[in-house]
Amino acid sequence: MEPPGNNGGLGGKLAQFPDLRQSWEQQLGRLPVRGIVIAVLALLAVGSSVYTVAPEEIGVVLRLGKYARDAQPGLNFKLPLGVEQVTKVPVERQLKEEFGFRTERTGVRSQYSARGYDEESLMLTGDLNIADVEWVVQYRIVDAYDFLFKVRNVRETFRGMTEAVVREAVGDRTVNEVLTVGRQEVASLVEQKLQALADQYETGLKVEQVVLQNVNPPEKVKPSFNAVNQAQQEREERINTAQREYNQVIPRARGEAQQTVERAEGYALDRVNRSQGDAARFDALFDEFRKAPEVTRKRIYLETMARVLPKAGKKVVVDDKVRGLLPLLNLEGARQAPAQTREGGR
Repeated sequence: MEPPGNNGGLGGKLAQFPDLRQSWEQQLGRLPVRGIVIAVLALLAVGSSVYTVAPEEIGVVLRLGKYARDAQPGLNFKLPLGVEQVTKVPVERQLKEEFGFRTERTGVRSQYSARGYDEESLMLTGDLNIADVEWVVQYRIVDAYDFLFKVRNVRETFRGMTEAVVREAVGDRTVNEVLTVGRQEVASLVEQKLQALADQYETGLKVEQVVLQNVNPPEKVKPSFNAVNQAQQEREERINTAQREYNQVIPRARGEAQQTVERAEGYALDRVNRSQGDAARFDALFDEFRKAPEVTRKRIYLETMARVLPKAGKKVVVDDKVRGLLPLLNLEGARQAPAQTREGGR
């Protein structure tokens, strides 16, 4: 038995129960920590449920990884804590892809990468020559859903399609066409085919413009190519000079020939008309002569004598039966006239 006055037995029993005062103090001490945690979680929830879409973008909202809706520009809300996620797509911004070169910094004087991109720019033309082609493709995203979910690695796929289309267009033409007059035609053809291919693959992209920046022969063959171009230019210049001289001489000769022919035709027509007129006049005279032959004969005789006698000089016509004409004729004047003629001849 325990000695009287010893409370060891009751004290041991009381020691088995927890101290309620200490427990309440511990609970009250934990309340601020929980409040802070709850407040932080609430702030995170509110912060993750509010987002802003820029004017040139559109937001694609995914709920637990599945497409839910599109978010328009401005302030928007979504389910917090990762239940809904937003991907912003710049649908109003014009994007571009560079091939054969890279722009490191734009400005008044743009800076380009010194690294070569021959694997992109060197192409085989239709006449089995090599051309160094640098080009730029400008495009926009018109369908955010297709852009995000229809094709994996859209940018790399688009670059591959662009390079394939450009190589096909360049391979169908000669190197001179690609370097000179065919550049715009190649750019237009690439734009059409690339857009058709992008629509077929459902990339959600719209091709705005294809620009061939520089088209040159490779550096190793550029001197020879320039020499060939210079020879071709000289050839064209000589051909143009010869054509110019031909255009100056041949039309003049043709004009002179035509003038001579027309003059001859006019002369022939005049002679024919005169001959026909003379023949018609003769026929008319002949008809009149047959109607009155004596009158016509006398008239013709008189007209003929009127034309001939003035040219014959002075003539004396007498009857062979007349005698003693010498006193009547003034022969002195006829005699002096030959004398004066002889003196003048001397």
